[in-house]
Amino acid sequence: MPIDNELYDRLGGSWWHEDNPLNLLHGSLTPARMEYFRGALRDRLGGRVAGLKALDIGCGAGLLAEEFARLGCEVTGVDPSEPALAAARRHAADGGPAIRYLAGSGEELPLADASFDVVLCCDVLEHVTDLPRVIAETARVMKPGSLYLFDTINRTAASWLLAIKILQDWPPTRIIDAQLHSWDMFIKPRELARLLQRNGLEPGGLAGLAPRANPLAALSALRAARRGRISYGELGRRLDFGQVRSTALSYMGYAIKAAELG
Repeated sequence: MPIDNELYDRLGGSWWHEDNPLNLLHGSLTPARMEYFRGALRDRLGGRVAGLKALDIGCGAGLLAEEFARLGCEVTGVDPSEPALAAARRHAADGGPAIRYLAGSGEELPLADASFDVVLCCDVLEHVTDLPRVIAETARVMKPGSLYLFDTINRTAASWLLAIKILQDWPPTRIIDAQLHSWDMFIKPRELARLLQRNGLEPGGLAGLAPRANPLAALSALRAARRGRISYGELGRRLDFGQVRSTALSYMGYAIKAAELG
């Protein structure tokens, strides 16, 4: 069964609302990602990010785009979902940072060659229809020496159990009544590394990303959210996503685009 990417049109307009299942991505995942990404920015770019041009591919309603704008980056967000982009623009207009939002897909970015210092792509690669083309387009818009930040889900027994069976298939704990993911579209780190290198992006770091909550407490929180007893934002906080040693479930990392010779 194909994944239901149209749910981002159905739910994207209220992405920032705590009761929206998509808000699960914000509760603890946004802080976890940003902690790792700030470390990569510090290690690879010396932490000097003010004024850098940053691109968020698959930006949704702007959860990470706003974080990078607050760091001082000049941010562009690209997403195929117009309702999600409308929510992003509304949230920015209601006191958020200034961000340029554009409609477009990762397979065909509406942007010029070599135009960004930092590119981020989170919760996206396992959803796209043509992963090699997305990576090629990403590399095309990156400046030489620029930084690529990403996360995605590993294709393992652990991800099949949690991401497919518990979060998607099992009625008491599923996040939403839709096909969020397909296990076949999950990506092993070595597969992604080969694609990155093929496009002139050299992998520089990798870390596991997973819930750190006690498993029984996590299952209880999932059931509570499913029954409407807690919000999905609260569910995200209780799951306590963060950096872990194992990449068996999902992983985040970075790569550097090769500098031009001569």
